[in-house]
Amino acid sequence: MANKEEKTLVIVESPAKSKTIGKILGSNYLIKASMGHVRDLASKGLGFDIENNFKPTFEVIPEKKKVISELNKIAKTVDKIYLASDPDREGEAIAWHVKECLKFPEDKIFRIVFNEITPNAIKEAVANYHQIDMLKVEAQKTRQILDKLVGFKISPILWDTMKNYKLSAGRVQSVALKMICEREDEIEAFVPTEYWSIDALLTKLKTEFKAELSRIIKGEKDEKLEIHNEEEVKEILKNLENAKYIVSKITPRDTTRKAQPPFITSTLQREASSKLGYGVSKTMQIAQKLYEGIDLGEGSVGLITYMRTDSTRISDDAQAAAKEYITQNFGEEYYPKTPNIYAKKKQNTQDAHEAIRPSYVDKTPESIKKYLTAEQYKLYKLIWDRFMASQMSNAKVKNLTVDITANKYIFKMGSSKVVFDGFSKIYRDEDDVVSQKFPDLKIGDELDLKQILPEQHFTQPPARFSEASLVKQLEEYGIGRPSTYAPIITKIQQRNYVEKIDNKSLKPTPLGRAVCKQLNENFVDIMDYKFTAKMEASLDDIAEDKQDSIKFLNGFWKPFSITLEAASKNMKRVDVETDKICPNCGKPMVVKLSRYGKQFLACSGFPECKTALPMDGQAQKTEIPEDEPTDKKCEKCNSDMVIKTGPYGKYYQCLNESCKKRFSIVESSGVACPECAKAGRNGELVKRKSRYGTFFWGCSKYPDCSFALWAEPNGEKCPDCGSLLVKKYLKRGNKIACSSKTCKYSRDMDEE
Repeated sequence: MANKEEKTLVIVESPAKSKTIGKILGSNYLIKASMGHVRDLASKGLGFDIENNFKPTFEVIPEKKKVISELNKIAKTVDKIYLASDPDREGEAIAWHVKECLKFPEDKIFRIVFNEITPNAIKEAVANYHQIDMLKVEAQKTRQILDKLVGFKISPILWDTMKNYKLSAGRVQSVALKMICEREDEIEAFVPTEYWSIDALLTKLKTEFKAELSRIIKGEKDEKLEIHNEEEVKEILKNLENAKYIVSKITPRDTTRKAQPPFITSTLQREASSKLGYGVSKTMQIAQKLYEGIDLGEGSVGLITYMRTDSTRISDDAQAAAKEYITQNFGEEYYPKTPNIYAKKKQNTQDAHEAIRPSYVDKTPESIKKYLTAEQYKLYKLIWDRFMASQMSNAKVKNLTVDITANKYIFKMGSSKVVFDGFSKIYRDEDDVVSQKFPDLKIGDELDLKQILPEQHFTQPPARFSEASLVKQLEEYGIGRPSTYAPIITKIQQRNYVEKIDNKSLKPTPLGRAVCKQLNENFVDIMDYKFTAKMEASLDDIAEDKQDSIKFLNGFWKPFSITLEAASKNMKRVDVETDKICPNCGKPMVVKLSRYGKQFLACSGFPECKTALPMDGQAQKTEIPEDEPTDKKCEKCNSDMVIKTGPYGKYYQCLNESCKKRFSIVESSGVACPECAKAGRNGELVKRKSRYGTFFWGCSKYPDCSFALWAEPNGEKCPDCGSLLVKKYLKRGNKIACSSKTCKYSRDMDEE
């Protein structure tokens, strides 16, 4: 701990984290946030010199210059600096970059690491400060260089061969795209196979129950029965006519069911998806807030341990706290004779991570529910329940299987009865069986047949990946790491390579399939699962000093450069064809990309046919709209201008062939800009398009005034706070609402 006279600056990554840590450490510590990465590879060129052993050049990110300046100003007033970024390779690299930007004696800059933001963990981290782990930093730099090599070198070839597309090829995102495309190929190639099931609806002592036809007796043996078509069904039904249904075998079996391990990143993402319906990115955003701290009425408190981990290890303190809570609240029988261990404790000091668990066992979800948002509560409860269940006794189940013989056929039915709930008192798995009830039976009992129930089925194609199941597949192949899953899945959707169907299933777009085909044919290694997994393992080896980063990069670059040269010569130009037909000439439509990054459909017969449609292919007219004459003159050459219609609306274009200046038609809201009104300007709010292709309402005096709203203003001011009111079109009904985030005023639009 620091002396009373000593001032220490602790640099963390976020304001939320700084509040929680500041509350713990007290007044001798200044807590400031660096807001994550402060430096990146130089923007000019690759940012590293391939010929000089891949030596990188880093530069301060422009928007972080002010942050660095403030940190250096504060540094003049302190005696020591602790760098407290996240406990992973990326966090280690962030700490190193901050250190490199500080004008402060290096021997007084230290690294502190903690897995949870609790008083014990923070004070222990401060007491055991150390130097930055340069092996982890080297591994992270190597990953950054490797990813830049792949993306920077392959992407321009894609731009060239796929015409005006501004595409990107990432080392891991491309493999994730391949998985999705291969699954779509399987679905399209799938041929359904017919099969049938036959159930017998039986009764005994006025109780009805079903048994499923399972096996057929052949001689002294029986074998599994498969029913392929209706003819086979008819033959079986004929053989069952007048059959007696006799209980021929009863098999009791006692089993135990052990709880699942506490969450790691991938299992949390999967369970949050299946039980809460949360996407991967949303899950991680909520978990980040729970980790960094929530105000529980007495200041900010970190509620969970670090959420980017692949370790199921649990600390001794956490295990002891869980034992105390379980025995006091549920009874001694709910805690196992020996603690549940899901991971062997590693001997090396690199095993700093634990599973994802609550930081304080006594802060039950219900006890702090009023301080959490609905989403935070649900995710925290999922984590708390799973951890507590993982430390509890096994559930005990009595299973009973009954064979019922009818002529040469065997019907089966079973039941399961929980005799001790154990861990399931808190946490139920999705595979928990709900059994049907039937009366006590003895061998030789004859059952009454009420009805035979044949049913036709067809085999189903494999399901499309969800975000969670894609993470599971990546994890099984050893591709990516806990910190990369969410960015990978987000990026392939942002690039329009993949779209979400029914808000869940991931389906490749025509663009995504075309890109995947190009990469598969020309970059076999990059798209190979085993090759990508091997590179991930090599990065781990660099972090553990088992492999040299320069040798690794050279070993990758030499064959990759040969592949690049071949691809630049041999990769063919392609258009992304669709199943849409041009309404004017009948030729196939192809996917194009506008200069704003928005996809649209264009006729493959261009330039003879200039038809363009939105991506849904629904044309408003079957003919190209005629130009509309205007009185407007070109600002550049003073020639006449006309209004033309493109795939994204109308725009002005100069008729002078040597000029051809064009600009969009501004749609005004008719509402004065409130900021300009204060400053005595006459700005008004007009409809504008962001660089991502989305619309917003911004001031016409931009860049002098940057006032903007995401929703259309209606011209009124809020009766509660005086801010502008806007129109909001929601699933639960259209509203007129206040544009201020802190004001809750709204009314139904229908009231107007």
